[in-house]
Amino acid sequence: MQELVNMLISKNKTIATMESCTGGALVNEITNALDASKVLKFSAITYSNEYKIKMGVDNKIIDKFTVYSIETAKAMSKTISNFTDSNYGIGITGKLNCVDENNLTGSDNMVFVSIYDKDNDNYYTMSIEVLDQPRSLNKKLIVDKICLFLKNIV
Repeated sequence: MQELVNMLISKNKTIATMESCTGGALVNEITNALDASKVLKFSAITYSNEYKIKMGVDNKIIDKFTVYSIETAKAMSKTISNFTDSNYGIGITGKLNCVDENNLTGSDNMVFVSIYDKDNDNYYTMSIEVLDQPRSLNKKLIVDKICLFLKNIV
């Protein structure tokens, strides 16, 4: 993560995150890096549909595609980028091997990630199938994959 933060600093770029299932694991790793305050503008943990919508995600996207979809991750990434005027916004939504009684649709072991590049109005997306292991290990797996993915984008 330190390498990624250094890359963002050298390119004078900023980042913001809207995380759901990872519960702030990504922003935690970002803030573990020296000088993270030079690139990180804001982070939101929107664990519920209600707060995704309050942050600006269009409820019609959630209604049409479900909260567990690449479309919702894209809306989260663009919303947080616009909210903070950051060069990159990251949206993460999905399930880590659990049933969500409030949102029964979708796979129980799939996470959807979107990185919105505001400067180029472009989305980079990926889906991550999580493993049958503790949540903390799946969060680490997701964060590591996002870090590599973002390094290739920046």
